[in-house]
Amino acid sequence: MTEPGRSLDSRWDPWGQTQKVESVECQGVELRVGSRVVLRPSGRADIFDLELAGRNAVVQAIEEDFDDQLHVAVVLDDDPGRDLGHLRQPGHRFFFKPAELEPIQ
Repeated sequence: MTEPGRSLDSRWDPWGQTQKVESVECQGVELRVGSRVVLRPSGRADIFDLELAGRNAVVQAIEEDFDDQLHVAVVLDDDPGRDLGHLRQPGHRFFFKPAELEPIQ
């Protein structure tokens, strides 16, 4: 069922961009694009969790998905291809939950 005044097509766009968010609170610190963080993945589910743990990164974007979950995209400080991460290219940009980041002050 659609909301009054909205068509079914305007409710959800699977190819649309995720919602941009200006900032997110992390350990009492407000993170924004450009903030520096240490990665603390909680999953330990794959090689990326193991390899990225403890690495320094910069916040490239903060986005909200279709399920209202926040994701912080980061680019590693020591990635020789970090310019590609800032261009939103796969393999040079990684997503974390805010709770998996430690702000660098």
